[in-house]
Amino acid sequence: MTCLLANDTPPAIRGLLKRWFIEPRPNIFVGTLNPRTHRKVMDYVLRNAPADFGLLIVTSALNCQGYTLERIGPCGCTGRDPVEISGIPLVAESWEDIPEVLEVDPENAPF
Repeated sequence: MTCLLANDTPPAIRGLLKRWFIEPRPNIFVGTLNPRTHRKVMDYVLRNAPADFGLLIVTSALNCQGYTLERIGPCGCTGRDPVEISGIPLVAESWEDIPEVLEVDPENAPF
């Protein structure tokens, strides 16, 4: 299974992705591809994506976690960045959108 979290998907790329994936929410694509098709779709996206296009790819894999994370595009375009902590791949989101009412102890802040 593959999940794509995109940022402002151009119409040409969205059209191709809709051939292979469902889009349950805008700019979120979910589907199951064989490795060859997965590689070809990602090659097309890389070739035709604008410079500011951001994409976070979560793919099932035969490892301890059962998935891999991959980011395409400049850091921070999707608002989510893949990080690895103690060998566990995670997705870090920025804390800029947290209301001021919620006080976060600086020692416990992830960034």
